[in-house]
Amino acid sequence: MWTIPKPNYRTGLCAEGEIAVNIGGVRVVLFGDVLNRYPESRLAELLNCSTQNSEVISSLCDDFDPGRKEFYFDRDPDVFKCIIDVYYFDEIHIKRGICPICFIKEMEFWKIDQGVLDECCKSYLGEKEEELNEIANKVKVILEDLEVDQCITRTQQCQRFLWKLMEKPGSSLPARIIAIASFLSVLVSAVVMCVGTIPEFQVTDAEGKLVEHPTLEMIETVCMSWFTAEYLLRLASSPNKLHFALSFMNVIDFLAIMPFYVVLSLTYLGTTSMMELANAQQAVQALRIMRIARIFKLARHSSGLQTLTYALKKSLKELGLLLMYMGVGIFVFSALAYTMEQSHPETLFRSIPQSFWWAIITMTTVGYGDIYPKTTLGKCNAAVSFLCGVIAIALPIHPIINNFVVFYNKQKVLETAAKHEVELMELKSGREARRKSRNYDETVDAPTV
Repeated sequence: MWTIPKPNYRTGLCAEGEIAVNIGGVRVVLFGDVLNRYPESRLAELLNCSTQNSEVISSLCDDFDPGRKEFYFDRDPDVFKCIIDVYYFDEIHIKRGICPICFIKEMEFWKIDQGVLDECCKSYLGEKEEELNEIANKVKVILEDLEVDQCITRTQQCQRFLWKLMEKPGSSLPARIIAIASFLSVLVSAVVMCVGTIPEFQVTDAEGKLVEHPTLEMIETVCMSWFTAEYLLRLASSPNKLHFALSFMNVIDFLAIMPFYVVLSLTYLGTTSMMELANAQQAVQALRIMRIARIFKLARHSSGLQTLTYALKKSLKELGLLLMYMGVGIFVFSALAYTMEQSHPETLFRSIPQSFWWAIITMTTVGYGDIYPKTTLGKCNAAVSFLCGVIAIALPIHPIINNFVVFYNKQKVLETAAKHEVELMELKSGREARRKSRNYDETVDAPTV
């Protein structure tokens, strides 16, 4: 059986059919038969080109020693050890500690196709490319916030200033104050909605019905006026009105504002006969309940809530498995409970659909006690369903928590990397400006002939 010879790390002259390369001070002797397995690679081109053709050799390597027939490359030797694996194993693995983006550039230098990367390394590379794209997007956003374009019109300048004021809390002190005021308005509105349902804080109207206290209604009106003004200003200053209107968080904002004005129109602008209709009154109550959507506005001002939302989105597969396990368990244990409890004269399990409620509260460890088994077999079934419910709920918890921690740490790293990238760009631009200024001064001070 023929075996492929391994590369030799040795000194001395190379034999016929061999090629010696020096990668960052590390000398490696490679075999020509092995290199010709990838004839389009840089090493194969060096092997097959004539040593008398200095122009071709200089275009393929950094330096060449004709006496030792040794080619010199100012490259990373650790990366090269991974590169040469393709000639022996037809695949490449990226070792730990090596930047995958730099590794891809090394592969392009050695003219090795990316298709030889192993699948695990391709997925790792894809993750790093996504991170770089996110960093680039964050840098772009930061630069857009910092740049001042003198060519745009005054209207566009006002629109950009208003957009930064309403959407970028970290851009200035007034923007931060507006963000805090918006956050407090959401909390006050939620508290007013809850307090308004307490009978002690309600008053009786002309018809003898309990309604919200006028003071609470006034606070509610002030909060809604703030929400409306905030939404309209953000919409007016948005660069893309359609994208803004269809954004999920902006849809939440609209749904939080809309019920107030619908109820206002039905209450004060509608006719008396219309408000006497039971359906209209039920619609008003339903719209008042929709005010709970305001609490979701907190996600706009909380990076933790946004991270939790992303973690849940990334954990849809685990949540789907949880629902599937729970669904199967509810159906099985409710059917068993109904069958086992039929022999008892005072059974509480009248049908299998009615038993679903018992299975849900048992498997989720709630246990209200309104329905429970009375037979021995039914109690054993309840114990098994309880244990299965605990196991089913506990299984997907770790992946969800892990997704949350990974995304949260990743966002922190990306934000720091983006800020460092901007600082580096500012440092380079400052050095370039100083260099131009120094060259200009030297030109001015130079004596004229």
